[in-house]
Parts: sequence; C-alpha cells; structure tokens
Amino acid sequence: MKDLSDTQYFKIVQEPEIKVDEVLNLVYEALTEKGYDPVSQIVGYIMSGDPTYITSHNNARSLVMKVERDELLEEALKYYIENKLR
Repeated sequence: MKDLSDTQYFKIVQEPEIKVDEVLNLVYEALTEKGYDPVSQIVGYIMSGDPTYITSHNNARSLVMKVERDELLEEALKYYIENKLR
C-alpha cells in the first residue's frame, strides 16, 4: 500500500485550442448535413443561449458551447465587414 503522506502527482491533459472560425465552420457543416437551416439555427443559439438550437451531430453542440456567444457574433461580423464592406 502507498504511503498517503507522499505528494500525489497528476497530469492535466489540455485539449487543443480550437479557433472560433473553425467552430463556426464545423457547426455549419453539421447543421447542413442534418438538413437544418444553419444560419437560423446559429442565430437562434447566439440570441437565446439555448444549445438545443445546435445539433449534437459530429459533436457540434459540444464544440459551440466551448466558445462564448459574443465571440461567435464577433467572428461573423468581422468576416462580413472584411469581405462585404471593404
């Protein structure tokens, strides 16, 4: 039996950081594959915070919940401004 007075060590495995644009892309693809209107579903999620707007297909719901909703909106707006207004 181990001596319980010894210091215990454990290793934390860090998940690789995923970018907001990658999350949006993966969520968009998953919603499209399931036959949903991805824009309406993503807007519904951003506005309400209700994760059930996002399908669990391909782990999309878990991915989108790892990103703050304001970051999703910021990324979408930034893309629109850079590609449509400039």
